[in-house]
Amino acid sequence: MAIRLQELADRLGVELRGDGERYVQRVETLKRADDVSLCFFGDRKYQAELRATGAAAVILAEPYVPLCPVTALVSANPYLTYARAVRLLHPEPAVTGGRHPSAVVAQSAQVDPSAWIGATAVVETSAEIGPRVFVGPGSIVGSGCRIDEDSRLVARVTLCAGTRVGKRVLIQPGAVIGREGFGFAKDGECWVRIPQLGGVRLGDDVEIGANTTVDRGALEDTLIADGAKLDNLIQIGHNCHIGENTALAACSGISGSTKIGRNCTIAGAVGMAGHLTIGDDVHFTGMAMVTRSFTEPGRYSSGIPAMPSAQWQRSIARFRHLDEFARRLKDLEEKLDQTNTELQQKPE
Repeated sequence: MAIRLQELADRLGVELRGDGERYVQRVETLKRADDVSLCFFGDRKYQAELRATGAAAVILAEPYVPLCPVTALVSANPYLTYARAVRLLHPEPAVTGGRHPSAVVAQSAQVDPSAWIGATAVVETSAEIGPRVFVGPGSIVGSGCRIDEDSRLVARVTLCAGTRVGKRVLIQPGAVIGREGFGFAKDGECWVRIPQLGGVRLGDDVEIGANTTVDRGALEDTLIADGAKLDNLIQIGHNCHIGENTALAACSGISGSTKIGRNCTIAGAVGMAGHLTIGDDVHFTGMAMVTRSFTEPGRYSSGIPAMPSAQWQRSIARFRHLDEFARRLKDLEEKLDQTNTELQQKPE
């Protein structure tokens, strides 16, 4: 898609400095850009590439305008402006209503005429598929599922029975929504499965990454609230609640019945125990092990950064002696207190 720079600036709500009559057709890196490319600059490490770029225009913040040799789109939030520009220049293809000849759709399913059902997709009994929904190849929409308007199942997505999907939801390949939660009771040495009778509800504008799984609730629904974003390879246990606009990075695992508030960020490989409460605006750094509730906003960490192996081995050797060191320190403190007491009681 080609768009005139002045029109692009107007639609993005940013200031244009330079030739507004030129056209851009695509986004590109500073190094690879040509005279129809739009670029983004947000990291000082790439100043040399900015100075040498052959792009038609660059999105950047005010302090870097003097470094820009081409037309500038000046933004207070360049990354957000870039995200919106990409959507304008590289829009999602429009959904054309219909179904592939190999798709299987139950007679009792309700499919809006503007929705697309892709190759080998299956839509089971009593499912409801709304306007302009895209059900990609190999996807399964279980019985009683509902998908609201403009949502997209890219490919091989499985919605288990009764799952509810809101508006403008994006679900990437391989995701499984609504499988039975991990619930078992012990019978001697054996495990007995507890039927999971709840469902899963995805709010509006939710995104689910590739091969991520969201378990159905035991009795109540698992909830992913409006605007939440889940990366690839995430496990959400049964009865979890993920708050509005909270983002989880890849390989995180959230155990059952944990409640996470609004506007949180959960970095990669974070693990959370079950039945916890995480408040609003709480942020965990990568590999944090969360074993208790955190209700106060803030930034929390527990993962140990990598270090040279020899240093790590020495640290582990000392770690094994921490309990002994603590006892010795306590003994020394008690002896020091006793000595001070005796000195104070000694007549002058």
